Amino acid sequence: MRVKILVVGANGQIGKHLVKTIQNSGSHTARAMIRKQEQAAYFNELGAEVSVTDVEGEIEDIAKAAEGVDAIVFTAGSGPHTGKDKTIMVDLDGAVKTIEAAKAAGVNRFIMVSSFDTRREAIQEAPPSFAPYVAAKHYADEWLKRTDLNYTIVHPGALVNEPGTGLVQAAQEVDRGAVPREDVAHVIFECLENDSTIGKQFQVVTGSTPIKEAIQSL
Repeated sequence: MRVKILVVGANGQIGKHLVKTIQNSGSHTARAMIRKQEQAAYFNELGAEVSVTDVEGEIEDIAKAAEGVDAIVFTAGSGPHTGKDKTIMVDLDGAVKTIEAAKAAGVNRFIMVSSFDTRREAIQEAPPSFAPYVAAKHYADEWLKRTDLNYTIVHPGALVNEPGTGLVQAAQEVDRGAVPREDVAHVIFECLENDSTIGKQFQVVTGSTPIKEAIQSL
């Protein structure tokens, strides 16, 4: 069945890799949710649909962007160079609004790209500059888990821009490590392909197992 996926935060690095992966799959199509019209060219070239919608806007606007899709991937992030205010407005409030928009639009499948460790303990152990980000991700994850949505939460390790290897280690808990953003995009795609990931959360870093096999074994 051909599936249409709304990628929230599509202009981010993982988002771009994911839209490209979806469009190249031959089986699914992407709708890229971006903040500015000038970001659209990359996605137009891929043949993806585009929705210019700000994740800091209203739930109703995000729900409109989600009309007619089968799944939503939230991969938006405030980035490392913004303050605590943007962390709250994007990584927490933006995520919660997208979850609520999914419910309003009748979209049951939801994949959240989170932080590597979002347990309460991780907030306490994080450096002061990083703790607000972990806290935002923690509460966004908790909000999602308390819904009836068919969710999956992906906890990637340290993100790097090296080419993907196609090999990962994925489990509920793994040792800290790095992972290329390109590989994270392929992990997300395999989660969309595999209903056994519904209701699960897992950490993922570079490893020795092909991505498809790693996701199937969760």
